Amino acid sequence: MRSTGEGTAAGGPYPLHGGAAGPVSGHPAAARAATPEEPMSDEIGYRGPTACAAAGITYRQLDYWARTGLVEPSVRPAYGSGSQRLYSFRDVVVLKIVKRLLDTGVSLQNIRAAVQHLRLRGVADLAQMTLMSDGATVYECTSPDEVVNLLQGGQGVFGIAVGVVWRDVEAALSQLHGERVDTGETLTRQHPADELAKRRNRAV
Repeated sequence: MRSTGEGTAAGGPYPLHGGAAGPVSGHPAAARAATPEEPMSDEIGYRGPTACAAAGITYRQLDYWARTGLVEPSVRPAYGSGSQRLYSFRDVVVLKIVKRLLDTGVSLQNIRAAVQHLRLRGVADLAQMTLMSDGATVYECTSPDEVVNLLQGGQGVFGIAVGVVWRDVEAALSQLHGERVDTGETLTRQHPADELAKRRNRAV
């Protein structure tokens, strides 16, 4: 368990103070690369309005976070007038987590540290991770026991199960359009209601 604030959690000797995260003793997964189960973030990007819809944020928030370096698009940044930012699947997950942390009053300094930390973790790590916070410090928990320890210590007020956010974003993006990075081709998603209508038409 590690913290992204000024305090350290029980069993968490590696606090993050807004700097880049490094390997943690006893946590070799900290530097593990993303696994093949991660959506094709290098091949498919999502434009700003799509990222906003999936993350539940406004375009103004998206633009501000990109310009200030809080959450920048990893597929393609804006490089001039008329250019479109492209966000990866993981970017959209991070956007949604940032929104939740801001809504609970976590400081931007600690959110920046959390964002840097999330970007270094592999998919398998993210699926099992829970972010806990007391509104000031953000802690990473990778097991139920660590969550219980935080709660018993009075440090954890709310939690964000990253795996749940991941699945929520995946479900949202499955109904929205993506874009192939290499060709610029728009990937049209099939809405369940459209598929149901087609089945009904075939049955008539």
